[in-house]
Amino acid sequence: MTTPSPLIELRNINYSCPGQNSPLLEEINFSICEERIGLIGPNGCGKTTLFQIIMGLLTADRGEVLLEGVAMKDKKGFRILRRKLGFLFQNSDDQLFSPTVLEDVAFGPLNLGSSPEEAREISSRTLEGLGLKDFEERITHRLSGGEKKLVALATILSMQPKLLLLDEPSNNLDPETRERLIGILRGLDQAHIIISHDLDFLASTCSHLYTIEKRHLVRCKEKQIHSHDHIHPYGNKPHQHGT
Repeated sequence: MTTPSPLIELRNINYSCPGQNSPLLEEINFSICEERIGLIGPNGCGKTTLFQIIMGLLTADRGEVLLEGVAMKDKKGFRILRRKLGFLFQNSDDQLFSPTVLEDVAFGPLNLGSSPEEAREISSRTLEGLGLKDFEERITHRLSGGEKKLVALATILSMQPKLLLLDEPSNNLDPETRERLIGILRGLDQAHIIISHDLDFLASTCSHLYTIEKRHLVRCKEKQIHSHDHIHPYGNKPHQHGT
C-alpha cells in the first residue's frame, strides 16, 4: 500500500531577512500529517516567519513547500494551499475587518464559493460550536481581546481547513478564556502547529514539541513537554504562571 504524502512538507527551506547577511532559517526539513505540534523559541528566531513561508506570504531563498506531495511553485499554487490551511494571526485586529462578527466569519466561506445562505449557516454553526451563538450581530471592534481571539479562530474554522497554524493563540488571554481555548483545541479534529511561549498551554494541546535553534528546526525530547500539578492560592480557578 502506498504511503500517503504528508499534508504539508518543507524541504531544505532557507530564508534570510532583507538586508541581513546571515540566514534566519537554514535547511529546514519538516512534515506534518495529523499531528498536534508546538513550536517554541526566543523572539526573533523565525517562528512566525516559518508560518509565513508555509502560507506563501514570504518566499524562501531556497527550498520547497509541498502540499500533499505537490510543490508550490507560484501564487496560484499557494492560493490552493491557503484554502486548506487556517492561519491565526498573533493580533486578532489584523484578522477581523468586517462590521459584525457574522460578516467576519462568513467572509471565508463566501470566498470559497458558498452562497450567502450557505455561508450564514456555516458561520452560525461554527460560532455555536465555539460557544459564541449570540455573537452574530455583535460589532467586532467592540469585543474584548479574548472574544476577538475566539472570533478570529471562528473565521478560519468556518473554512474547514485541514491544518491550523496558530501564532501565540493564548497570548494576553484571561485565565478563563485560556482554559476555554484549550478545551476548544482539544476537541477539534484538525492537525495544528501552535507557536507559543506558554509551555503549559502547549502541554495541554500538543503531542510533540519543536524549537528553532541556531537557525535549524529541532524536535525536543518527549520528556520536555508536560503539564504541572501543583498547589496554588487560586485553588481550582484558571490561572496563569509567571515566566
